[in-house]
Amino acid sequence: MVRPSRKTTSVNGGISRRALLLGGAVALGSLGLAGCSRVDTSAAEDGGDLLDRLRSQGVVRLGIASEVPYSYIDKDSGKLTGQAPAIAEEIFGRLGVDSFQPVLTEFGSLIPGLRVGQFDVVAAGMWITPERCAQVIFSDPDYVAKDAFIVAEGNPLGLESYTDIAETGATVATGPGWFQRDYAIGNGVAPGKIGTLPDQLAGLTAVRQGRIDAFFGTAPTMVSAARNTAGVEATEPFTPVVDGEEQIGAGGFAFSPTETRLRDAFNAELHEMKESGQLLEIVSPFGFTEEDMTDLTAEELCDA
Repeated sequence: MVRPSRKTTSVNGGISRRALLLGGAVALGSLGLAGCSRVDTSAAEDGGDLLDRLRSQGVVRLGIASEVPYSYIDKDSGKLTGQAPAIAEEIFGRLGVDSFQPVLTEFGSLIPGLRVGQFDVVAAGMWITPERCAQVIFSDPDYVAKDAFIVAEGNPLGLESYTDIAETGATVATGPGWFQRDYAIGNGVAPGKIGTLPDQLAGLTAVRQGRIDAFFGTAPTMVSAARNTAGVEATEPFTPVVDGEEQIGAGGFAFSPTETRLRDAFNAELHEMKESGQLLEIVSPFGFTEEDMTDLTAEELCDA
């Protein structure tokens, strides 16, 4: 996929941006994920004061969920790293906040934790969906991602898509709260046949031990987990299709609904980094490429 310019109206090989987004909404709507209005920000007084407080204290608390390559604690150095923290470091540095405090939690606890103030921003590559937009506000996305599977070396069942899983009756699992579960269901995989494991490392281990045939999630996560690991491999990344419509997954940073001023300041820096090419430079060490860049907006994704 060639990164579309701001003047183009198509992504992913000529499918119109609007058609792609609407198609995804229709498909996911059949699974109960559409129909959510955006969160009401009218109660925000002057856009919130969190940005001023962060500048004053010099530290921002980042909610993460330990998912490679998005955000995680490096096992060797013990330090926060990943695509999202790397972006946050640059943007918050530009905004006058130079220190970071990672707050590790389960993925499903990120939005509840943000809403009760356990951390200041979710920096976990979280996909922007209408359902989530009804609870928090998002930056514009900093990446798009396809899906992939972790399978046994040689891919003995020939699993390349969710349809293959349904047709072969493969034993599979995914992560908690991951939208890939809905994509699988939308392709005929029975809900009761899809296990849930805490993260990609647990999924990889289950595949290696033969307890499941495949573990699925976003391609960057699956490829990173399987790289240089004996006995397993990642399948070729693919764009999921539900009800004949391609599903686009795009992730960004989540903020409290009252903090529109911080979100807008964050977006301004993010857009500048996109235009200059600096964003790609920052995320490329984590396996992201030109193909993963996007001009989609949070508004488009929230209203899909």
